[in-house]
Amino acid sequence: MVTFVDWLLRTFNMAYKNLRHFIDTLEQAGELIRIKTYVDPKLEIAEITDRISKSADGGKALLFENTGYDFPVLINSMGSYKRMCLALGVKELDDVAGEIEQLFKLLSKPKESILDKLALLPKLGQFASWMPKVVSGKGSCQEVVMAQPDLGKLPVMTCWPKDGGPFITLPVIHTKDPLTGTRNVGMYRMQVFEKDMTGMHWHKHKVSAKHFMEYKKLNKRMPVAVVLGGDPVYTYSATAPLPENVDEYMLAGFLRKKKVELVKCISQPEIEVPTDADFVIEGYVEPSEELIWEGPFGDHTGYYSLADWYPKFHVTAITHRKDAVYPSTIVGIPPQEDAWIGKATERIFLAPIKMTLVPEIIDMEMPVEGVFHNLVIAQIKKDYAGQAQKVMNAMWGAGQMMFNKILVVTDEGVKINNYKQLAQYVFQHLNPATDIYLSQGPMDVLDHSCSKMGFGGKMCIDGTRKYEEETDTAYLSVAAPKTLDTAAITQQFPEIKGINSSLLAMDISCILVAVQKSRPFHIRELNEQLYTLPALAGVKMILYVEHTVDVSDLASALWRFCNNLDPKRDSFVINKPATQPGKYIGGIGMDGTLKTRLLDNFERDWPNIIVADDETIRKIDAKWAELGVGPFLSSPSLKYKQQIYGEEAVVQQ
Repeated sequence: MVTFVDWLLRTFNMAYKNLRHFIDTLEQAGELIRIKTYVDPKLEIAEITDRISKSADGGKALLFENTGYDFPVLINSMGSYKRMCLALGVKELDDVAGEIEQLFKLLSKPKESILDKLALLPKLGQFASWMPKVVSGKGSCQEVVMAQPDLGKLPVMTCWPKDGGPFITLPVIHTKDPLTGTRNVGMYRMQVFEKDMTGMHWHKHKVSAKHFMEYKKLNKRMPVAVVLGGDPVYTYSATAPLPENVDEYMLAGFLRKKKVELVKCISQPEIEVPTDADFVIEGYVEPSEELIWEGPFGDHTGYYSLADWYPKFHVTAITHRKDAVYPSTIVGIPPQEDAWIGKATERIFLAPIKMTLVPEIIDMEMPVEGVFHNLVIAQIKKDYAGQAQKVMNAMWGAGQMMFNKILVVTDEGVKINNYKQLAQYVFQHLNPATDIYLSQGPMDVLDHSCSKMGFGGKMCIDGTRKYEEETDTAYLSVAAPKTLDTAAITQQFPEIKGINSSLLAMDISCILVAVQKSRPFHIRELNEQLYTLPALAGVKMILYVEHTVDVSDLASALWRFCNNLDPKRDSFVINKPATQPGKYIGGIGMDGTLKTRLLDNFERDWPNIIVADDETIRKIDAKWAELGVGPFLSSPSLKYKQQIYGEEAVVQQ
């Protein structure tokens, strides 16, 4: 049945009529489980979903039909490669990129003859059929109008024990530029404070925040509409890294091969929303009003994003379909559903990057351990010296790629989706003293490692084969050891609580070291001491994490490392004199440990990682057999319980 559904979507370009249509498709494909047992939206749904989403291939989509509210909750609906493809109506995500590339080539091809120009007309007709259209009358999203808007009637989830409250986690937020009328559709979490008031968590880099500032200059009230549900393409498009002047519903129309029909809101008629949405929450933001203390929130980084001041959103109307389903998601320690939404973006936007910014790019990967912005791998066709640096500058200047922290550039000599072969190739061609480029720039507001919010270090690792011009002959290449006597090293340095040297046996010249810090500059000094050891000659890179991290769990250790590193501040290059006069052996250590005021002069609060509370874990353990979701799965939070610092969202110092 899966093959038939895929074929049907691809052959007839069938857009989903509404969220129920998508649910039916998931169920026919064997990708949905209905849960009829009562499950509380406060913490319990999140704990069940966390277990399912971390199971093989992302588990199944879950429809909670008994939540104590009038509306069922759909979650993890895009939480696998297969379901992400079903949501977008494609067989493979790369199919979308291929179609975009064909369009670029068609539009950029010289039109020398009248026949060439006529050949373009059918495609222009297709473009027109994808453009959003405002229709008259009411939409199915307005079948029911709440007499008194009350967010308390929706099954809004509280996901994690130290969240500031319940959060709407899949809101498709509509705003307009007050000067141009240009629409923006984005996704920003919304903490519910009252029955008719939430926070509006838009970061300063986001388009809606820019709209807010324009309304503030004009001293005008800002109309806003929030959509939940409808065609899943709307949800994806709201997350897509589009240029500011591109309407997200143009992308949605292209993906679904059918224009998005919009209707005017009933209390905020300046804003239009999709007719087939499940819920519409209408309201306004008053730019002159005092901000509200919003958060904390267990975020996609796997850490709490800490409380801060954000605008208030006042609800003026709530409308919904008669058969509305409340869509939701959770984010936290990866992998979660958002990893697959990110995978779609990685594949879909490869073509625009290639066609407009980086023509030499072949492929791109965003490993789940890097939680999107922290780690990006770019594969290029290399033709000249310095090309990796050219690509670095282009990508860091491209839209949301400006938030990237670690960029690894390699060439056509390796397949980048085979991480073992990729690492072998990169380290084979890497001089850590000369091929790692450190910079600074804008960072994601959620990046807690930066000394200043939203501004911090970046790093590009040039793992391409080198031309003669790129090679510094002052450095010698020394073979790394295949094994280490880790017991001897930990005996000499008792602050080291664990060493993972397993990569050395795979010809990957890198080790991970867990350290219990006790003094300022501890990692810098330890790094210098370790690189004096003859046993570590030829080890190109040492990654340091805090002592609570299990370095034998490579994926988790890399996730912690990428989150906690500010590359410019925390990288320590070693130029070790070789026995040959005038020659050196290069190395680098990187500090991915927790930073504190006392030991690191780090003045910002440091967040805790996200784990479920013991009581919720116990409740779900007891309820599991009733859920009908398959064999028992233990809580993913259990393996991280020993890695938290205190019980609050903020690490206690």
